[in-house]
Amino acid sequence: MTDLQNMAREFLALRRSLGYKLVQVEAQLNEFVTFLDSKSAAYVTTQLALAWVLESARGAIGSYKHRLYVVRSFAKYVSATDSRTEVPPPRLLPLPARTRRPYIYTEKEVLLLMDATQMLSSPEDLRRHTYYCLLGLLAVTGLRKGEARRLRKEDVDLTQGLLTIREAKFGKSRLVPLHVTTVKALTDYSARRDAYLGKTKVDTFFAGKSGRPLSTVQGTFETLRRAVGLGSAPRRQNPRLHDFRHRFAVNTLLNWYRDGEDVERLLPVLSTFLGHTRIEDTYWYLSSTPELMSAASERLEKRWEGSR
Repeated sequence: MTDLQNMAREFLALRRSLGYKLVQVEAQLNEFVTFLDSKSAAYVTTQLALAWVLESARGAIGSYKHRLYVVRSFAKYVSATDSRTEVPPPRLLPLPARTRRPYIYTEKEVLLLMDATQMLSSPEDLRRHTYYCLLGLLAVTGLRKGEARRLRKEDVDLTQGLLTIREAKFGKSRLVPLHVTTVKALTDYSARRDAYLGKTKVDTFFAGKSGRPLSTVQGTFETLRRAVGLGSAPRRQNPRLHDFRHRFAVNTLLNWYRDGEDVERLLPVLSTFLGHTRIEDTYWYLSSTPELMSAASERLEKRWEGSR
C-alpha cells in the first residue's frame, strides 16, 4: 500500500470519527489516489488534481465542484505532514453556473394547474382527463415529461403499482413505484380511455386524439400556465413542465431533513429513482435551492449544539 493510500485511509477515518458518512467522498478519493499512483506521483500537485477533475467529471458542473472539494480537503490534510503537497486553489476551474434556478411549485399551484385541465376545450372529452392525470403523475413521481408521454400501456402495472421507464435518458431503464392514490387515479383514467376509444388501437398509456400519442404536451401546458397566472411577472423565467421534477426532488430532500433522516445515505436512492446517471446531478439540488441550504444549515447547527 502506498503512502498516499495510507493517508487517504487515515483522512477518511478521522472525518468519520467526527460523524461524517463520506460514502461518495470515499469513492472519489480512492479514484483520485489510484490516478496519482498511475502517474507514479508521490504527492498531490495542482496540475495532477486538475487533470483528474477534468478527466473524471466528464463535463458535469456539479461533479467538477464536488471532486475539487474532495481533492482540496485531502490535500489540506496531507500538507500538514508533507510540505511538497500543493493545495489546489478553490477557484481552480472557471465553473459555469446552471442556466437557471429550478422553480419549485407550491402545492396550491400544482392543484391550480391540475384543476385548469378541466377547462380545456376539445371535441374529445378524454383530453381534460389525460392532462389531469399526466400533470398529477409528473408531480408525484418526478418523471421527465418525455418519460411520462412515452409510457406504453404495458409499462404501467396497476396491479403491482409499478411503472417501467424503458430506455430513458442515456439509455437507462428503471422501475418507479406508485402510491395507492396514484394507482387509483391511473386506474380510473385507464378505464375512461378504453371506454372512450373503444376498439381503436392504443399503444401509449396517455392517449391523444384517435388513440395516437400526445403531441401537444408543451403547448397545452403553456395554455394552462397562462390560465392560472403563473410566471407572468416582468423578466421572470416562467415555470416549466420540467420543474415538476425539480419540485419532487427538492420536497423529497426537505422531508428527509425534517424527519431527521441520513440524507447523504439516502441520496443514491433518490438518484436512482430519478434516473440520474451521476449522483452529482442529485447533489446539485443541495446547493441550488435556498430551502435545502437552510435545512442543511439547521441540521449542522443542531449537530454542533449536541456536541458541546
